[in-house]
Amino acid sequence: MQKQPAMVLPGAVQMRIKSSQSNTGERLSQTKSMVLPEPDTLQKPINRHRRNQSQHNIDGSIGPQTVLKGEYLNKAKIAEGGKKLRKNWTSTWVVLCSNQLLFYKESKQEAVANLKPGGKADGVDLCGAVIEWTTEKSSRKNVIQITTPTGHEFLLQADHFPTICKWHDAIKKAVDSLSSGAGGQSSGRAALHRSNSTECVPRPTCEPSKPKPKETKSENRRSIMFKLNYSASDSADKNGVKNRLKKFISRRPSMKTLQEKGLIKDRVFGCHMLTLCEREKTTVPRFVKLCVEEVEKRGLEADGIYRVSGNLAIIQKLRFLVDQEEELDLGDSQWEDIHVITGALKMFFRELPEPLFPFRFFDLFVEAIKIREATQKVQAMKKLIHQLPKPNHNTMKLLFNHLRRVLTKSKKNLMSTQGISIVFGPTLMWPEFELGNMEVNMVYQNQIVESILIGCVEIFGPEGK
Repeated sequence: MQKQPAMVLPGAVQMRIKSSQSNTGERLSQTKSMVLPEPDTLQKPINRHRRNQSQHNIDGSIGPQTVLKGEYLNKAKIAEGGKKLRKNWTSTWVVLCSNQLLFYKESKQEAVANLKPGGKADGVDLCGAVIEWTTEKSSRKNVIQITTPTGHEFLLQADHFPTICKWHDAIKKAVDSLSSGAGGQSSGRAALHRSNSTECVPRPTCEPSKPKPKETKSENRRSIMFKLNYSASDSADKNGVKNRLKKFISRRPSMKTLQEKGLIKDRVFGCHMLTLCEREKTTVPRFVKLCVEEVEKRGLEADGIYRVSGNLAIIQKLRFLVDQEEELDLGDSQWEDIHVITGALKMFFRELPEPLFPFRFFDLFVEAIKIREATQKVQAMKKLIHQLPKPNHNTMKLLFNHLRRVLTKSKKNLMSTQGISIVFGPTLMWPEFELGNMEVNMVYQNQIVESILIGCVEIFGPEGK
């Protein structure tokens, strides 16, 4: 007798299949949980407690290392990608890291106090950057310039010289360390991902993939000649454009040659007094003589001469022509307003890199003005003035004799000795570093100019000698 196969209910079959599938899924899920994830798909563990979140890397560092803590400095961006920008000074919270300079609108403490979220910083990569002192890019004092290989240019300034000097040295040290390769390790550490408490190390594979070559910025630092000599597309240069360009660059004349041929002219405004007089082969700048002669010709009786300001746009136009042209006719109708000429003359003295009263003489003149006895005071002034470099001495003699002639017409031009001293005190002298009280220095500046005006004949001698 044959045994009949046992009947299996359909419902039981379905339950068995479902059970086997669920067991297989559980085993697969358990197996998957034991496999270390790939680094590309690694997700950060979720931590809902912001205070307990750890932002540390493996070595405990917090991103790029902070070299110099934040401080407010005046910043101006004057070029971006080689294109010149309009200079606009803003007060910025600056932080120096090991490989970059960060600019914030305000400090973190102020952002928290104002209930504002932390502002995003503008960063400047210091790799390959150049930092230097500059007096040509701004009329302000204590200015440093930072130029990046990508053509970005920044100006940083502080009224306190030791402050900007500290930043200059720190940035220069960071740039030098990056160029020597010392900054590579810290920048490499910054690439490690962050986690809360544990780090998942990717497992090695049988055939490790070759790391992608990092894009370096050395291309930006190569010279044009290097690119032209070692370009891989030289064979495709059928028209010889690169060869002609190489010849042009190699034969390019130097700055000195262009100046000798008169194609590039040196500036007058902002040029050092000794350099300008040496270039013009004189002891008094030609522009100062022209202004003084024109004012004495038609401006001695002008109301508020040297006190009233001229049109700044026309003054800037005159300044541009002075820097570009050798011959200048101040009697032209476009310079009809005498206050434009006096404004340009004051601007010339204000923009000198070193004032008419040299920096090293500032404290000596201040000590002289403190002498109470009038005769001794004038003699001390005379002794100091005769120690000045010849261009400074002769220019000062011409200017003060001219101002005395302005005072002879005081009933018509309404200018007094004190009024002229207030105008020319801060224009002709200022300290190299503003370490003391600015208001006190201004009082001394005005008193020194006033004292020289009163004792002009005794100090410089009669006119014509």
